[in-house]
Amino acid sequence: MANEVVLLETWASMYGIRVRIALAEKGVKYECKEENLRNKSSLLLQMNPIHKKIPVLIHNGKPICDSAIIVQYIDEVWSHKAPLMPSDPYERAQARFWVDYIDKKVYDTSRKMWLSTGEEHETWRKELISVFKQLEETLGDKPFYGGDTFGFVDVGLISFYSWFYSFEIYGNFKMEAECPKLVAWVKRCMQRETVSKNLPDEKEIYDHAEASKKALELK
Repeated sequence: MANEVVLLETWASMYGIRVRIALAEKGVKYECKEENLRNKSSLLLQMNPIHKKIPVLIHNGKPICDSAIIVQYIDEVWSHKAPLMPSDPYERAQARFWVDYIDKKVYDTSRKMWLSTGEEHETWRKELISVFKQLEETLGDKPFYGGDTFGFVDVGLISFYSWFYSFEIYGNFKMEAECPKLVAWVKRCMQRETVSKNLPDEKEIYDHAEASKKALELK
């Protein structure tokens, strides 16, 4: 059977971006179908009936859901090129831990900061900076989270980069001032075409975030 690969996503989703980068690293050709999450397609509801969320990778008619799981699947199926997961079991476990941390802490904390005001906003602003400082400490002096090679955790975090500008605006801080090593890591990642060509413009992301916030306020 031919390798038929379809990705259901939305252009601004850091989780969809993550999958696009992983597919690019492997050189996999695929069809991308943009979803309207306010009017979800019958295909999305069919392929992810439990959570009804993007991204969904459909490989030869079979769906794989959740971006971290999808990236691991991509790494296992197209194992001939650009390995993303470490070969050592302990290092693989650590990589999974940090991507889970990114998903729970960066997304949830930034969203709470985005939607809050006053003292609550300040609390979440400080928490978000703390999360990025922890990620910077975890990186240490390594070129990438995968060591000398771009790997699973790098894919997991760099997909959030297009949102950094919005985080800075809403949080009134500068990432480079707070986490210079993390910004240097971003610049190394951006030297990879697999990354730079799959990241949306940060200003377009900010406009999208503003429109989404206004829509929520009108409800």
